[in-house]
Amino acid sequence: MEKLVIRGGKPLVGEVSVSGAKNAAVAILPATILAGGKCVIENLPDISDVAASVQILHEMGAQVRMLNRSTLEIDTSHMLTTVAPEELSRRMRASYYFLGALLGQYGEGSVSMPGGCDLGPRPIDQHLKAFAALGASYEVDRGMIHVSSEKLSGEHVFFDTVSVGATINAMLAAVQAEGVTVLENVAKEPHIVDVANFLNTMGADVRGAGTDVIKIRGGQPLHGCTYSIIPDQIEAGSYMVAAVITHGNLLIKNVIPKHLEPITAKLEQAGATIDEYDDAVRVCCVGEIEPLNVKTMPHPGFPTDMQPLMGVLLSVAKGTSIIRESIWDNRFRYVDELLRMGANIQVDGRTAVIEGVSRLKAAPVRAMDLRAGAALVVAALAAEGVSEIDDIQYIERGYEDLVGKLRAVGADIKKVEKPERVLSNAI
Repeated sequence: MEKLVIRGGKPLVGEVSVSGAKNAAVAILPATILAGGKCVIENLPDISDVAASVQILHEMGAQVRMLNRSTLEIDTSHMLTTVAPEELSRRMRASYYFLGALLGQYGEGSVSMPGGCDLGPRPIDQHLKAFAALGASYEVDRGMIHVSSEKLSGEHVFFDTVSVGATINAMLAAVQAEGVTVLENVAKEPHIVDVANFLNTMGADVRGAGTDVIKIRGGQPLHGCTYSIIPDQIEAGSYMVAAVITHGNLLIKNVIPKHLEPITAKLEQAGATIDEYDDAVRVCCVGEIEPLNVKTMPHPGFPTDMQPLMGVLLSVAKGTSIIRESIWDNRFRYVDELLRMGANIQVDGRTAVIEGVSRLKAAPVRAMDLRAGAALVVAALAAEGVSEIDDIQYIERGYEDLVGKLRAVGADIKKVEKPERVLSNAI
C-alpha cells in the first residue's frame, strides 16, 4: 500500500495540463461495443477506472492495442461473451454502462451490481426503467444484473430524477432500437454531450444532448471511428481550487472554459482572479478568501464532485460559509478528516456550516472517496506542516499523475510505500 506525504505552505506556480474526462471515458469505452469494429479513442486519462474498463473489454474478447500513452485502438468485432467479469465490474460504478452497450448490440448483457465510492444510496432504477421502456426485461440474481430483449423499439422515457448514468445508458441502448426514442428530464453534463458526439461519430443520430430532451433515431448501422475525449472539468476545477487556497498562480491548460463556468463564478466570488483563454485558464489569488453560500445542482449548476474541494477552500475563508448538498447523502464524509486539520465545520444532514480558520494544520488523514481524497490533498497543500494521506487508491481512480503534476508546479509531495503492519505475539 502507498500513501501521500505532503509538506504544505508552498504556493503553486506554473503550468499544469488537464487530462481527458474520467466521466466521459468510462462511458465511451463500453460504447465501443456498439461499433462492432475498430475505434481509436484519444485523450484517455491514465487512471485506474479507465484501466478497469479496458480490462473488462479485453476479458470479454475485445482486442486492445495501445497506440500511445493516451490513445487506444479497440476492436470489438469478435466479442466472446455478453457477461462482464464480475470482480472487475464490482470495482467501479461506471461498469453499468456495459449493460446499455451490450443490450443495444447483442440484445442481452450481464454486469455485477456496480461499486465505486460510497456516496449513499445510488439505485439504478432509472436505468432499468429506460431499458424496460425500450422493450427489455431484467432481473437481479446473486448480485448480477441481467438485461435482455428480442427487439428494442424506440419509445418515450421520462426520468423521475435527473441521472447522468441513466441518461447515458438509455442513449447506448436506444441507438440500436428501431424508431425514435425521446428521453426527457435528462442530465446535461458536458460528458453527456461528449458521449452523444461519440455515438454520432460512429453513425448514430442523437440530437439534443446538453438540453432537457434528447431524441434518438435508432437502428442506424454503426461503425468504428477515431474520437478524442473532452478535458476533465473536475480535474481542472481541482487545480483551480489548489491555486486559490495556496495563493498561487497557475495556468491550467487543455480545458474548455465554458465547462468551468459554474466553478469559475464561485471562485471569483471567493476572491480569485481568473483569466480565460481559448483552451486554458489562469487562476491566482493574492487577497483573503471570502466566504460563500454554495448549493450543488445538476449541470449547469455547481457540480457535486467539486463540493469537497470547495469545502476545503471555505474552511480558510474569512467568515461563515454554508454548503448545501442536493445530490448525494454521503458527500460530507471528508469533514471528519478536515476537522483533524483544524477546520471548524458543523454538518446537519445535507448542509454544512463552515467557520473559516486562519490556517489548516497538518495531520494524518485518509481518503474516504475519490473527490474527498482530492480535497484532502488540496487541504494538505495549504496546511502548516507535513500531512500524510492514506487510502490513495480512491484518488487514483480519477486523477492522472497527480503527484507529478503537483510537483511540477512547486508542491512538496511524494508517494511512499507504507510499511507492512507487524503483529507481535503477546508474551
